[in-house]
Amino acid sequence: MLSRVADSLYWMSRYLERSEHLARLIEVNLNLMLDHSATPAERRWRHVLECMGHSPSADVPLDTHRVVQTWCADPANRSSIVSCITSARENARQVREQISSEMWEQLNRLFHEVRRAGLEESWESEPMAFLAAVQEGSWLFQGITNAMMNHGEGWHFIRLGRYIERALNLTTLLDVHFAAIAPGAADAHIEWLGLLKSASAFEAYCKVHTADLKPERIAEFLLLNAEFPHSIRFAIDALQNSLHAISEHAPPRKSAHLERLAGRLRAALSYSPIEEIMFGGLHSYLENIRRQCAQIHTALFEVYITYAIESALEA
Repeated sequence: MLSRVADSLYWMSRYLERSEHLARLIEVNLNLMLDHSATPAERRWRHVLECMGHSPSADVPLDTHRVVQTWCADPANRSSIVSCITSARENARQVREQISSEMWEQLNRLFHEVRRAGLEESWESEPMAFLAAVQEGSWLFQGITNAMMNHGEGWHFIRLGRYIERALNLTTLLDVHFAAIAPGAADAHIEWLGLLKSASAFEAYCKVHTADLKPERIAEFLLLNAEFPHSIRFAIDALQNSLHAISEHAPPRKSAHLERLAGRLRAALSYSPIEEIMFGGLHSYLENIRRQCAQIHTALFEVYITYAIESALEA
């Protein structure tokens, strides 16, 4: 597979995963504001931006309208939902011959839907329809991809983008919530509920642990559950499986280092008990996962995308 194709498929998938995550995060917190949460609006939105990986300046006022408009439909914000979907579509446009026509039509439809909504002032009074459309459009694209595309190298690069983005989003989500929610706080229950819903995990968690929202159980579920698609372990398992499938088409000496990185992370998640993780510090554990994901991303590009021409000739 051409490196430019792998690059576009990978980033198309990462941007689409990111847009879905942002839409769900904003939707959940808009709903939490209606649940009589004791958290002031400005503090809530600072918390949300930290979950997105951004640290707003303390002297910049934040309100619901400003955050929703900036992070949903502002094309000037390169990290907004509409910008992410635009970037996903542009990457898909560059590799239309590699994806199915149904995939292109769905992504193109989603792009025009969110762009049209962003140009209309009415959506700001009822943003829930916009946020639901983004999430549903992303799920539909994933379903079409799995059903309509050959499960070869291109499909695996799409999975790599989705799951490395998901793992990074989940580590940040967990880290921010566990740092911000004080044990015994009046609104702790609502905030733990918000964490699970932000990871699409509330119903799945309740089926395993009932509705007893204990922090250690929540951390274990989102970190180590091997069966839930929005856990970090599930994402890393899928990541390693796709790396292994792609490596079958690459020289072993080129891909061995990359597979070792993924295998080391997968083993840590497979064999680390939650008690040991919490005792050693959840923040440092999550930081280590982020660092290893960054190493995997860098190695992936060095092996398959930005490699020197000399190394390709040697292969």
